[in-house]
Amino acid sequence: MERVHFIGIGGTGLSAIARVLAEQGVSVSGSDRALSPLAQELIASGIPVALGHAAENVIGADLVVRSSAIPDDNPEVLAARARGIPVLKRADFLPHLLKDKRVLAVAGTHGKTTTAAMLAWVLTALGHDPSFIVGSVVRNLGKNAHAGKSDWFVIEADEYDRMFLGITPWVAVVTYLEHDHPDCFPTFEAYREAFEQFVSQTRQGGALLVCGDRPETFELAFSAPEQVQAYSYALHTPAHYRIADASPNSQGGFSGTVLYRGHVLARLNLQVPGEHNLANALAALATLHFLGMNPEETAEALHDFSGSDRRFQILGEEKGILVISDYAHHPTEIRSTLAGARARYPRRRIWAVWQPHTYSRTRALFDEFCHAFSDADRVIVTEVYAAREAHENFSASQVVSHMPHSGAIFLPTLEEVTEYLLHELQPGDVLLVLSAGDADRVCIEILHHYQNGSAFVSGE
Repeated sequence: MERVHFIGIGGTGLSAIARVLAEQGVSVSGSDRALSPLAQELIASGIPVALGHAAENVIGADLVVRSSAIPDDNPEVLAARARGIPVLKRADFLPHLLKDKRVLAVAGTHGKTTTAAMLAWVLTALGHDPSFIVGSVVRNLGKNAHAGKSDWFVIEADEYDRMFLGITPWVAVVTYLEHDHPDCFPTFEAYREAFEQFVSQTRQGGALLVCGDRPETFELAFSAPEQVQAYSYALHTPAHYRIADASPNSQGGFSGTVLYRGHVLARLNLQVPGEHNLANALAALATLHFLGMNPEETAEALHDFSGSDRRFQILGEEKGILVISDYAHHPTEIRSTLAGARARYPRRRIWAVWQPHTYSRTRALFDEFCHAFSDADRVIVTEVYAAREAHENFSASQVVSHMPHSGAIFLPTLEEVTEYLLHELQPGDVLLVLSAGDADRVCIEILHHYQNGSAFVSGE
């Protein structure tokens, strides 16, 4: 490959692949309809990124990789095909990228970003210099991707558009399994079947690690191929790897003793909040234990793990108001994140601002969303962020009207949310913005106001 061009390079998936190839010495270019922070970082590193899509952007490319959000009639797709340039999606390109690597692939409805980030950090901290692709910037490492010198390659195995079926892992980890992405998987059965196929691609001699706390996840162990060792981990049920005594610690995270087949391996003491992160750390430690690494050294590195961007990311505290950004966009993720906030800040008033992500998910999980906010004192719900979907005649106000939460209100625009918060927030409050869209800008505007005495309009 002399030059690879990425259409939609500003997203988490393609920006990471582009960075890895560039670090490997491959000539890389890209385009996107807007310059996201990730795209701007690529530009700063020397990768040319065009704003907007145009046929001339693919001139000179030997291969084109497109995001799942890019349609067949995109001008760059059409131009590449007219010139005989291969056009691939991530799932088609990953076998080329991962060739000759020992791949540690983390899949699951929830927890895959943090678990993959933990693996990338620990392997780096222990001197192994892995390659990695994670769906968010790993704070300890300052980036979301890297081309390492070792054979290890950690990758967040995204199920959307069946991307993870382009991976043949040495170790496959499945953190959690429940229905998501109904626009891609209309039923839970279709969703589960994709995971079964992913698990079945684990290499002989490798391992499958599944969370035993949810039966649907544990049952994936039966899809493991012959000569693949299947292990389970859990916080609340019997498993090969388990936590004996999970409890909150003085750092705002959780601690617990790791047991393997009943024998003590190490003690985990995390600074990242939430019991769910103890499960993620257990998955990382179990994976590395299978690979022969010292559990106590792994636990020490996990103690230093500070998280990844937009995963309970504390952006600042001004005038006694703590502002946190989180990517939670599924009811289970919202419940876990709010439970972590409640455990960490038991005496503070917690505000949850939720921007629903996609109409299909909001409709499919309507009842679960209605009951996901019990750990918040006040709840603000915005209008749906459509993302890749066309606008529908549906409003998130319908979710609010069915919520049993007495402190929930609907404010359709982010401007209205910011204005309301500036009148209502008080010293001691915790503001937690839950969004996989663009509502994280509310965090920035609130902090900007308290730092400078006035709010600003994004983009000006």
